[in-house]
Amino acid sequence: MARRTRRKLGEFLLTAGLITRAQLEDGLEEQKKLGEKLGQVLVRLGYITENDIITIMEEQLRVPRVEMDNFMADQMVIGLIPEGVARSQQVIPLYVDEGVLHVAMTDPLDIFAIDEVARTTCKEVEPHICTVAEMERALNQYYGESHSLADIIESLPEESIEGDESEVEISRLQTIAQEAPVVKLVNNIIAQALRDSASDIHFEPEENLTRIRYRIDGILYEIHNTPKRLQLPIISRIKIMSRMDIANRRTPQDGRFDIKKENREIAIRVSTFPTVYGENVVMRLLDKSTALYRMDRLGLQKDDLERFEKLIHKPYGMILAAGPTGSGKTTTLYAILNRVNSVEKNIKTIEDPVEYRLNWVRQSQVNPRAGLTFATGLRAILRQDPDIIMVGEIRDQETAEIAVQAALTGHLVFSTVHTNDAAGALVRLADMGTEPFLISSSVIGIISQRLLRTICPECREAYTPSPAYLQNLGLGDGHNIPTLYRGRGCSFCKNSGYRGRTGIFETLVVSDELREKIVERSSSAVIAAIAQQQGMRTLRQDAIQKALSGITTPEEAIRVTMTD
Repeated sequence: MARRTRRKLGEFLLTAGLITRAQLEDGLEEQKKLGEKLGQVLVRLGYITENDIITIMEEQLRVPRVEMDNFMADQMVIGLIPEGVARSQQVIPLYVDEGVLHVAMTDPLDIFAIDEVARTTCKEVEPHICTVAEMERALNQYYGESHSLADIIESLPEESIEGDESEVEISRLQTIAQEAPVVKLVNNIIAQALRDSASDIHFEPEENLTRIRYRIDGILYEIHNTPKRLQLPIISRIKIMSRMDIANRRTPQDGRFDIKKENREIAIRVSTFPTVYGENVVMRLLDKSTALYRMDRLGLQKDDLERFEKLIHKPYGMILAAGPTGSGKTTTLYAILNRVNSVEKNIKTIEDPVEYRLNWVRQSQVNPRAGLTFATGLRAILRQDPDIIMVGEIRDQETAEIAVQAALTGHLVFSTVHTNDAAGALVRLADMGTEPFLISSSVIGIISQRLLRTICPECREAYTPSPAYLQNLGLGDGHNIPTLYRGRGCSFCKNSGYRGRTGIFETLVVSDELREKIVERSSSAVIAAIAQQQGMRTLRQDAIQKALSGITTPEEAIRVTMTD
């Protein structure tokens, strides 16, 4: 590894033919005069570029490249190296993995700096390489005076850029948005969201302030308010990171960027929307390093799991996941794909976006600007000799008809639809214009779902409810009082009593009797009634069962299924 080598950078550059012996001697002479690192001297003299150095390190020495502008180190890890050592040795701690401290350096061959860090931290050190500019920005970002949101806000200049947004110079705004205090503030907002396991960050402009809220376990919590003067710098910083047009504040925009948080890869999708008080920004956080759910970890009851296991191993047919946005449909589809995935099968997907990467699965993301939609992608996939196809969502008649034909011609098709229950998915396909006899012949099963919060494990406690309480919730007749559970509220769950979520499901297996009703264009209520007679558990029934089992509370079960 690079930290064990004694060879000099100049030797590697000479061997690679990037500099001549005369240029090396010039660089060494200049280095003696100024005391700079040799690489920096050669770059300043114009003999090489920083990219040349990074390429040598990556290709010949296998030193990983780290883009510090897209990396977020945890403050506890930053605390391992004092500011004086970090600045004098030009080192930033990144993360600790199995006792090894990974650090960013501009010169990974500097064994004296590595030894100093090892002595300071009492850890083995593994270097990564970054540019000088990235190192300077990172040192200012992580070793400033303070790191709490309130302190960072206080440290920002009092200069106001309120008023008519159209009159703010774009160049001035770009400069402010890339200054260390603003960068640090936005990074800390994201870092705190990741620590709190938030799925979304909302920046909501008001008349005199900007409200920041996190969505945690499906519920929005207000985290902080920032002064109005910081609204444009914060939003401009986010737009720069997302490669959006910061000059355009009148129309909605979409963007995305990736960051690394310790050894986790986080994909962030960003959406802006103009309001009367400025642009509203929502950031969706996706931890790409999170392990895929297994089917037995989704929250399915044992009998539902057994029924669905049989369905997903059939050779052909269509299986749908139904529910509103944010109900966990995509997670369920990935769990199913993970279950049926094998080297013997050709699995293709068309998604929006591709959220997790799967070995052996050929995944594609829709790109409407390039003409790649769910329909065109699905049509192309059928020419790729697939065994299993996943379509991210059936939104229109064309996609529905192609998916149905694929299921009828020997393919196993998985997809999602936006409906309130399983029976409604069948009616939804018919409403799109698909012939009922084709639906009855192709769809073999539907799983409808919601997500409900689970009781915090740190403050979970048992209690015995009163008969009146049970009757009021519709959970009993006042006899055989069960023991229920709730969360008292603690710092781990932000005093909510809940931490994490699980799924509730209704699984509909299309029987011969149901096929007849589909062809007859029966209502979803009729189809649901027959499915319940055949053993389907409704979302409300599944939620109540999880409350009685101590997984969630009766109040949460009622809240999530209130309209069902």
